[in-house]
Amino acid sequence: MKYYSTNRQAPSVGLEDAVIKSLAADRGLYMPERIPVIDRDTIKSLKNRSFREIADIVAQKFFGEDMDSQSLTDIVADTLSFDTPVVPLYINNIYSLELFHGPTLAFKDVGARFMARMLSHFILRKGIDREVNVLVATSGDTGGAVANGFLGVPGINVFVLYPKGKVSPIQECQFTTLERNVTAIEIDGAFDDCQALVKSAFMDADLNGRMQLTSANSINVARFLPQAFYYFNAYAQLDREGKAGELIISVPSGNFGNLTAGLFACRMGLPVKRFIAANNSNDVFLEYLKTGKYNPRPSVETYASAMDVGDPSNFARILDLFGNDHRQITGLIAGNRYADDEIAETVRRVRREYGYLLDPHGACGYQALADYSLKPEETGLFLETAHPAKFKETVDTILGEDIEIPAKLQAFMSGEKKSVKLGKDFDGFKAFLMK
Repeated sequence: MKYYSTNRQAPSVGLEDAVIKSLAADRGLYMPERIPVIDRDTIKSLKNRSFREIADIVAQKFFGEDMDSQSLTDIVADTLSFDTPVVPLYINNIYSLELFHGPTLAFKDVGARFMARMLSHFILRKGIDREVNVLVATSGDTGGAVANGFLGVPGINVFVLYPKGKVSPIQECQFTTLERNVTAIEIDGAFDDCQALVKSAFMDADLNGRMQLTSANSINVARFLPQAFYYFNAYAQLDREGKAGELIISVPSGNFGNLTAGLFACRMGLPVKRFIAANNSNDVFLEYLKTGKYNPRPSVETYASAMDVGDPSNFARILDLFGNDHRQITGLIAGNRYADDEIAETVRRVRREYGYLLDPHGACGYQALADYSLKPEETGLFLETAHPAKFKETVDTILGEDIEIPAKLQAFMSGEKKSVKLGKDFDGFKAFLMK
């Protein structure tokens, strides 16, 4: 399979180079030249399979041309060595897909672990004799997932860039207390500044001549594509209950890697009637859906901090996937926007009336379905992307109570924070890396 750049100004490459390089030379994002389709009989059979079996089917279909089958199966098994994401009945015909069963209690654990193992496989196969340096910008969950996914992997260093004071204390602990091959870099700016530094690093010839760089953000195909696994798994769980016929999926949306993975799953044959991009106050995508114009702007801080993105990278992939056709995009994707007061009210109401604890991001996803006015024959599924305790200060303030911190998170909080403090200028960041 060849991968081309969304900017169409760079040569196509194979999967190995797409994963190792991460970003094309023209600053475009890599896209597969075609999206393989899983036949309908296999889709129907998923309800009889385990999550690991489902993930292996999807991985073999997508990556099987470029890797031997057993290696790919081993990577999937290693990636999914934690609990299965579950779809509990929530209320009426709305279900929650709980994606916080990995090591850092966030949905990004799947993509990060898969990429770490695939990258390691390619490094060994390609015989790269110098260390590979993984750069990752985070608005919260990505940093912890990537740091833990790559922790201790031989021949790989990880640099996590995060905006000062704009991630939750628990999220910060998950990548600033690890050390070993993980370096946390606290940037005096917003997430978009962190993301810009990472992209600029890939475009700097001097830096790339000195270091082997790659990214573990969702700009990397090995990071976002495995997120399609749990869309297929959710469908299988709902199909067992006879609830998968008219499926509406609501996705809390920040950098749009998660939604893009869902769109790829749909193109692979997963029956989804409609997607909803649930935004917080950073609503540039919603504006695009309404007007057809994309106007990126500086992000603003919200309760749903992991979605505080003003220029989402994967928007380029969504445009490319639909041939820049606004009508096609709005035909499959709806959107909604929730300010902090609306997020808080949703968290309180759902906790009070149904005893279900939402995190601020999941609250956006749920409310988008509640406002969508599902028809009786439709099933709503929203992605609960992280455990509420990862945003404990925010959730405690909203509810006026002290929510419990799971043991997995408590373990991170016992470590000592160590980070490098930098400004948002590229020269300073480059100088640090070059040292």
